[in-house]
Amino acid sequence: MVFYSGLEYIFVELIKFVKTEGELETDLDRWLYVLKNMSRMKKIPVYLRKSIFEKLFQIASYSNLTKEEKRMYDTSLKRKWDNQNALNYARKEGEYRKAVETAIAMKKDGLSIEAIRKYTGLSKEEIEKL
Repeated sequence: MVFYSGLEYIFVELIKFVKTEGELETDLDRWLYVLKNMSRMKKIPVYLRKSIFEKLFQIASYSNLTKEEKRMYDTSLKRKWDNQNALNYARKEGEYRKAVETAIAMKKDGLSIEAIRKYTGLSKEEIEKL
């Protein structure tokens, strides 16, 4: 049974990959080199300063943490995300309040609902409630 006619497998034997750092030319070369030598690398080399390789090293670093270190890292990361979300919410709430204050002033000055919508981003229903 053929699942997908374009599907093929390529097997790579890393032990047969013998290029040195100076001989790496393509991203495939870099991937194979990293996969073969990562256990010996203490930090990410300059020639691998691409976001995909940096992500790979982050995952590898996380994998090497102890159970307690992972728990502490996860807790710290969660706090960072919570703080960022709280800050984003506060900014959004502040922007909304400023838009409402502006809409109230514009409404008092007799501007049309369409003009108020254009400059504040508030909906017609929100402006009518003011």
